[in-house]
Amino acid sequence: MTHDRILLVQTGFLGDVILTTPLVAALRRARPEAELTMLVTPAAAPLVAAHPELDRVLVDDKRGADRGVGGLAHLARTLRARHFTIAIAAHKSLRTGILLRAAAIPRRIGFATAPAAAFYTERVPRPAAAHDRDRLLALLAPLGGGGVDAATAHPRVAVDAPTRARARALLAAAGDDRPFAALCPGSAWRTKRWPAHAFAALARALAADGYRCLLLGGADERTLTAEVHAAAGGVTVDLGGATDLPLLAAILAEAAVVVSNDSAPMHVASAVDVPQVAIFCATVPGQGYGPLGRRAAVVERSLDCRPCGRHGGARCPRGTDDCMELVTVDDVRAAVARVRALAS
Repeated sequence: MTHDRILLVQTGFLGDVILTTPLVAALRRARPEAELTMLVTPAAAPLVAAHPELDRVLVDDKRGADRGVGGLAHLARTLRARHFTIAIAAHKSLRTGILLRAAAIPRRIGFATAPAAAFYTERVPRPAAAHDRDRLLALLAPLGGGGVDAATAHPRVAVDAPTRARARALLAAAGDDRPFAALCPGSAWRTKRWPAHAFAALARALAADGYRCLLLGGADERTLTAEVHAAAGGVTVDLGGATDLPLLAAILAEAAVVVSNDSAPMHVASAVDVPQVAIFCATVPGQGYGPLGRRAAVVERSLDCRPCGRHGGARCPRGTDDCMELVTVDDVRAAVARVRALAS
């Protein structure tokens, strides 16, 4: 008997990749004998490399070696040589559709509203009002796997034992045995970032509540975490730039609570199922990308101008920064108390 060789493509942002992991698990249940491969960006590969439902992870270096027409053609030849029978386009880009058609994958499933819809053999409606996890799960319908219970469709970042050991060693070196709050002040867009001075004030408040506070961020966020650390007056441990993605997941899994902006760490916190508070500034959860889980809270200010764009931006269109500045430390501190109560 010949088994399907399925390619799942998600070359979007890190949060998009995490929100696609419930689809990975649902695909495995729907087609347990299939060979399941996921195509992601180089940055996202560590998030899914250890996923137990995947047989293989491939990389689309679309901003590097695979960029342009030549890079796309080379990647298409690589995919064609693997003889995939089904492709599922979780990423909506035109490039994805062209790639899958050029790879000569006979069955290509994607969203009916995607720019690449003409390149798909089966088109699925994308429910606009749903959480993006559930939008992505809709792609399973042509394979007979519809009706997935959202309560069991939880994002997952698999962390191996060596990475957990690295995390515990780093945490042991970072301070005492008090429960810790993981503070993640970064985001790719400025208008999605609660101000550094506010994160610093929150750290002081949480320290007074008995937490040790760890600042976490990518290598490109070292300046930001250093600014928060300096403003917090010595109550934080600055781990900005000290973690790769698997290590970040392992550290967040040990946290008493995670406080983040609408950003990749928010989705990682959902995936490792810890209490979390997500601060939404320019964006809103109604766009479909809010935190998931029983122990998650959102803090935001209701303003007529929100959301001001799909992702936020470099500056406030009104020049006020109200969506960032009007969220108070007391709001966030109270939300931390609420989610911590749910954890007990």
